[in-house]
Amino acid sequence: MAAGAPLAAQAAGERIRITGEIIDTWCYFSGVMGGPEAVVGSAHHTCALWCSAGGIPVGLLGEDGEVYMVLKIEGDDASAGGDTQLRLASHEITADGMLYRRDGLNYLVVAEVVADAGIVNHSHDDFGVTPGFAIPEPAE
Repeated sequence: MAAGAPLAAQAAGERIRITGEIIDTWCYFSGVMGGPEAVVGSAHHTCALWCSAGGIPVGLLGEDGEVYMVLKIEGDDASAGGDTQLRLASHEITADGMLYRRDGLNYLVVAEVVADAGIVNHSHDDFGVTPGFAIPEPAE
């Protein structure tokens, strides 16, 4: 790096208020447990906890259908496995924070959770057994 070369400019953030569900991004994007509609709410809550505790980044699935990668929530000192993120897994929240957009991705730093509507109630009756390949074939 040449002496006196300017450092890369920090990405400008935008203050937003957003409502959506805290999701497990691995299952949501990979499809390993079914389509996006099968990996939200109460039907996927336990898996979301395990993924977050294991270090999989959490996201916020906004009412607009966009996914916002959550870098930090309130006072947590660590991403992914922070206590607040674990407590809020699968919850529908409204949050104030800073939105950063870079390389086609949305990143969210939550300053405050202003409303928590709890876990969205979806059951396996709504979506069937996930993943679908776990259903045994009938004996012939």
